[in-house]
Order: sequence, then C-alpha cells, then structure tokens
Amino acid sequence: MNTYRPLTAEEICVLEDNNCWAENWNQVQVSEGFSPRFMHRVMLYGQVELGAFEKQVEVSKGFTKHSGINNATLRNVRIGDNCLIENIGNFINNYTIGNDCYISNVSTIETTEGATYGEGNSISVLNEVGEGNVILFRGLNSQLAAFMVKHASDVAFRDAMRRMIQEEIRCTRVDRGTLGNGVKIVNTREVTNTVVLDEGEINGASRLSDCTILSSSRANVYIGTGVICENSIIADGSSIVNSVKMQDCYVGEACQITNGFAASQSVFFANCFMSNGEACAAFCGPFSASHHKSSLLIGGQFSFYNAGSATNFSNHAYKMGPMHYGVLERGTKTASGAYVLMPAHIGTFSVCFGKLMYHPDTRCLPFSYLIAYGDVMYLSPGRNITTVGLYRDIRKWPKRDMRPVEGQKSIVNFDWLSPFSVGEILQGKRILERLREASGDNVSTYNYHEYVINASSLRKGIKYYDIALRIYMGAVLKRVQKRYGAVDSPLSTTGEGQWADLSGLLLPCSEEERLLEEIKQGCIDSVTDVLAVFNEIHAHYRDYQWAWTYRMICDYYHLETITPDDVTRIHTDYVQARRAWIAEIRKDAEKEFAMGDVEPQVLENFLQQLTHESDYEDA
Repeated sequence: MNTYRPLTAEEICVLEDNNCWAENWNQVQVSEGFSPRFMHRVMLYGQVELGAFEKQVEVSKGFTKHSGINNATLRNVRIGDNCLIENIGNFINNYTIGNDCYISNVSTIETTEGATYGEGNSISVLNEVGEGNVILFRGLNSQLAAFMVKHASDVAFRDAMRRMIQEEIRCTRVDRGTLGNGVKIVNTREVTNTVVLDEGEINGASRLSDCTILSSSRANVYIGTGVICENSIIADGSSIVNSVKMQDCYVGEACQITNGFAASQSVFFANCFMSNGEACAAFCGPFSASHHKSSLLIGGQFSFYNAGSATNFSNHAYKMGPMHYGVLERGTKTASGAYVLMPAHIGTFSVCFGKLMYHPDTRCLPFSYLIAYGDVMYLSPGRNITTVGLYRDIRKWPKRDMRPVEGQKSIVNFDWLSPFSVGEILQGKRILERLREASGDNVSTYNYHEYVINASSLRKGIKYYDIALRIYMGAVLKRVQKRYGAVDSPLSTTGEGQWADLSGLLLPCSEEERLLEEIKQGCIDSVTDVLAVFNEIHAHYRDYQWAWTYRMICDYYHLETITPDDVTRIHTDYVQARRAWIAEIRKDAEKEFAMGDVEPQVLENFLQQLTHESDYEDA
C-alpha cells in the first residue's frame, strides 16, 4: 500500500501551470515518485490521494500513452500508481482506484450514501411474486442458492442462513466504491456504487449501479456495449455484452449474457449462455442456455438445459453436426417442485406442434419421449438412452467448462449415470414391468395415466433401462477395483437411500438433511463452513456412490455379497450392454443420415468414434 505525503510548493506550481485547481491543496497528498507534469486540466475537491506516474499504459493494441490524469474532476478519491485517467465528463467521487487502471471517456464514477454493491438483496427465484428466497452476495454458488430455494419454507433454516450471509457481507463490505488493479473502464456513461475487482473491463456500458464485479487476473470479467446492470453480482470469467438489461441477478463463473437478453430476479451459474430472450425469477444452474428471442425462462429451475424458442424444436434435431447443443440433463422445476420439462437425460419431454409440453407425472419414466398424434399422447420410455444426442452430450459438457480449475465455486458432477439418475431408471423399469404383468404380453398397447405405450415401445423401454443399469454397475465396479484393488463391501452405509441433485452436486438425501439440521441447530454458523460441507460431500461422492451401488447390485442380481465370480459375471454383462448400447447409437446415426440431414464425412467420423468405444471396456 502506498504511503502519501503533502504536495510541495514546487509541485503545486507545476500543477497550476497545467491548469489544475484544488479546493484545498493541503487536502491533496501524493506518493513518492509522483510527478505533477503528467496532470493537466484536473479539478480536485475534498481528500485526494494520488500515486506515481512512471509507466506507459496500453490504450489499444500497439498504442500506449503515459500514465497520468487529464481532463478530470476528482472528489474524495485515492488513486494507485501508474493509472491513466482522462476525459471524465462529469466526475469521479468517493472512490478508491488501484494500480495500473485505465479510465477514459467516462461520465460519472461515484459512491453514494446507502450503497450495497449488489450484496444483501433478497430476490424471489421460481416465484416472481413470492417472498425473497435467495440472498445475493459474493460467496454465492449454485449449491448454496439451490439449498436456500429448496428449504425456503423452513423458517429456522431461513433465519439462520440470513444471519450467516449478513455476517459474511459485513466482514467483506468496503466503505466506498473500489476499482482493483488493472481495471479498464472506457466509453461508459455511469458507474455508481460498484466494486470492480482486478482486471475487470467495462467498455461502452450505459449504466452499472450497485454491482459487484468479481473479476480476477486468472478470469477477468467483461462488461460491454449498451449494458445496463443494477443490483447484481457478476462472477469470475463472465461477460455481459450487447445491450443486456439486468436487475437483481447473480451471474456465476464463466457465463455469457449477450444480444439484448433481459433478466430480473434470476441467478445463472457455471457456463450459462443467455442470448436474445428473457429470464424472470429463473434458477439457471450449470450449462443452461437460451438462444432465441421468443424464449422466456420464468419461474423454473434449469440445469444442462438448452431452451428452444416457442416454435422451434431444433435443439433436439441436431445430433451429429457440430452445432448440437443438447437438451435438459437433470430437470426443470416449478416453485412447487413439480417437474415441468424432464430432460432427455433424466426425464420426459414431448413434441406437439413443435413445442415442448408439460408432463409432470412422467418423471418416473426417465429418458423418454412423448409424441402427440391428434388427441393421443404416445410415450416411448427410455428411448433417449440410445440416441446420438445423448452420446454427444455425455462427452461435450466437461469440455465446455471454461472456468479456471483453481477457482471453481459451483460444484458440477458430470456423471450421466449416478445414484440420482439410476434410481429413476430403476423406478421406471419397475413401472414398465408392472404394466406388462397387469395387462399381459398379448396386447398391442398399454396405458400409463393418460398416455399410450405401444407394446414394442414397452419392451424396448425395459431393454434400454436394463442396458443403462448394467453399464452403470459395471462401470462402478471397474472404478472400485482400480481404486481399492478389490471389490470389498462399503466401509459405511452413508449413501444408501434416495439421492438428490443440488444444482450440480449429486448427494445422498441423508447428507443434505444432516447439513440442514446442523445449520438450524447452530452447529454450523458461517457461510464458509456451509460451503466446506458441500465440498466435503462432493469429495466423498465415490464412497457414497459405492455404498448405494453395492446395495443396488445385490438387489439386482439377488446376492447377499459380491464375490469374485459375481464380479466376472457383472463385467461380462457390462461389456455386452455397452456393445448393445453402441450398436443402438450406430443405428440412430445411420437413421439420421438416411434422412439427409448429415454429410457423409460427418457420419463416417462419428462411426469411427464409436468403433473406439471397445477400447474402454477393460480400461
């Protein structure tokens, strides 16, 4: 930190010769190395502290100017070393500015009384007219936000959580607006009550008010042309550009919000991409995407989701081509907890006049399609397990994680088959088997609620679910053998029972309930401790998974314990299931090619990729 001294008489003379003026020169202090010759036409009010001007500043590629202050009005500011500040149309008031900053062609930068910097605001997610259930602050991640939303009706938990967050905010809040080191703000109209951390860039924005920009040297934040952002927090590596309008939002790591997107009372986490449309009271978990002007994400909880427009179903049509973006992976919920669009990965969606339809009671038949013919809805259970789209999705999501490894706040588990999803598959398989037992094999269709399942679709559904189950069991056993050298019984029962998905964190429901009770009882009394528990649960995911899977394998194969002979049998089933799975995906690819939607070389490349799947059977 710089130490400051009063100006000398000689320095004051140079400043005045450069058309600089101070309300009181005695209130102006400078650091050692300060040179007054790099200040021109500057008006100084109140307490002003100025750093040294010793370096050149790059203002454009290959174009540098010497650090200094030109054409500006400053009041109650502290400025670090080697900043270039010029052409401030109105003033900079009540701000602390770090080293190596470039601020040019800006109207106003100011801190006013009552500034919150976007922290402490309570927003209503999932219900746009409800009581606030998520508190915005720097340390928010997808798990904590999902946890607050899920248990918002628990008064004891809600009060304890609010106390912890308010204490966290109190400990980190600055006394006035701050710009970190290396910040760049150019061609921007207004920055009010806003904190911008190191290396943040604001270029052409219209207004930032009561915001915190969590930029860093490893993952800077960029705010671009025409953006209006109010009462919001923007996390590491994110960009907000092209006339976005945002109010009362949290934007997590490596998100892109662009092209006139409008958002209010919403949260976005870990690699979300939002363009053209709108979001209101939306919980957009990891890898949520929206591209269309007619898309409105409102009152829903999304994850690994690509929102089509109201009349477009193309996000399910592109499979082998490079533009396939995928579909829901884990689910979309309303405020009541009902599943609206269960995903291709976990639940059921339908095509009806080009639109996705609402089918909450099909949740227990995951990976399914619903197709309308006239007034009849046909259900194809498990169909999406064997599609090209799912195969691509499984592999693409980890590659699209743009967050720096060392700074990932939100936890994202990429397992497509896990105790959470496989639990749903087991339930779906049992439902289909009961339908067959009740109606027999000699019927053409089965009825499930108001849906019709063709007999061939039911048989295939059981087959597809069985393929997924055997792939899952074999893969877990291989991992356990590699990790421990043998297949032994789990050391703990933690993990048995139901599982949940806490916006990217897959965990046993028992662990979630334990954390909830410890918060309510005061055993955990800080946000840091809550986040540490989430990380600890994630770190033990494989242990918990093994406890759940061991019990599941025993039930599936009717075993008391798993012997070496059983391991051999399960591995054989795994290899056969995997080969059957790849064969079905190959047929899906060839079917798509036959429709004329895919170039021959694209098909050939994809099939070549499938031929290498056998390399993983014993890996």
